[in-house]
Amino acid sequence: MSDAPAPQPSSSNPRDRRVSHRIGAIAESATLKVDAKAKALKAEGRPVIGFGAGEPDFATPGYIVDVAAEACRDPRNHRYTPAGGLPELKKAIIAKTKRDSGLEVTPAQVLVTNGGKQAIYAAFAAMIDPGDEVIVPAPYWTTYPEAIQLAGGVAVEVLADETQDYKVTVEQLEAARTESTKVLLFVSPSNPTGAVYTSDEIRAIGEWVEEHNLWVLTDEIYEHLVYDGVDTGSMPVLCPYLQDNCVVVNGVAKTYAMTGWRVGWMIGPADLVKAATNLQSHATSNVANVSQRAAIAALEGDLSAVDEMKTAFDRRRKTIVAMLNEIDGVICPTPLGAFYAYPSVKGLLGKEHDGQLIETSADLATYILDKAEVAVVPGEAFGSPGYLRLSYALGDDDLVEGVTRLQKLFA
Repeated sequence: MSDAPAPQPSSSNPRDRRVSHRIGAIAESATLKVDAKAKALKAEGRPVIGFGAGEPDFATPGYIVDVAAEACRDPRNHRYTPAGGLPELKKAIIAKTKRDSGLEVTPAQVLVTNGGKQAIYAAFAAMIDPGDEVIVPAPYWTTYPEAIQLAGGVAVEVLADETQDYKVTVEQLEAARTESTKVLLFVSPSNPTGAVYTSDEIRAIGEWVEEHNLWVLTDEIYEHLVYDGVDTGSMPVLCPYLQDNCVVVNGVAKTYAMTGWRVGWMIGPADLVKAATNLQSHATSNVANVSQRAAIAALEGDLSAVDEMKTAFDRRRKTIVAMLNEIDGVICPTPLGAFYAYPSVKGLLGKEHDGQLIETSADLATYILDKAEVAVVPGEAFGSPGYLRLSYALGDDDLVEGVTRLQKLFA
């Protein structure tokens, strides 16, 4: 008999297993992390300019706030309401969807969620089983792979760089497809790149999805922020044969400067939406009623405030692209949607700056914050090292000052 001690369970004490493997594997949102660091430095009195968070600098339009203030005094809003959303808000979402994209849906196809992030997670949780693969075009928004992983799926990344305007091709998608592929994630306009797929490109991808009997989750949160007259549209409208296997995610955050109100929604087949609604009934119950009332006001109002914000974003878009392209080593394509610039900074890497060797875009972002007090998000957060994301949803003066600091830093 061996004198060696018998093997012991690696986690015999439950208190040693402090965080579950499932939750412990989730990374913090890189964009919110950068934003939090920038705000903390500002609180210390440092003149930091933050290009990190995708958050409009405008106040929520006054007529929306007025409705919310009145809703606070209405006892109806002090109680639980249906987990899937107020019937009045579902009605407004249905009307808005038909008006803006031409897609016609019923109340049973709509789930109101606590922001677009919850809609994305709920959709993936309802669609995929452990081991199912989701094709994720990269650069991607940081939350997508984490939501897929949390739902038990596998994110399969397909990278499109600036030479193809950050848009994946059908050939790339086919090369990534396996027998385990169930869902294509499709995002246009894109966060983080601002890329916008044309109607013809969307139709071609839709035909590929149909050919292989896949599902689609399409995130349309930036639908109103499209520039230069690009001919684009909503995938289930351009490809109506996909409607029974397509989930649309949207919300009021970006369009109406309502990021803090936390109202999003998913639209999809009734059976899938029912399953996601059951999940939400246990996770959060209903979205805050006052926020839902505010969202009704936003969706039922006209788009004049939205147009004003879009005009400002368009102006800033042209300014930031022109200024970034004046920096040697930086190549910034012109984004056609959303409010992000996504320049390649590969020409700045592998070099010494102020005696400091900068090898990665993550190193570069840290260097920029330390030396120029400008907060940007490195491409590593979006699955594409060698790039930076800068949100131009901040004031014109701050935008010019921030990029001017970068120009001086790398002069």
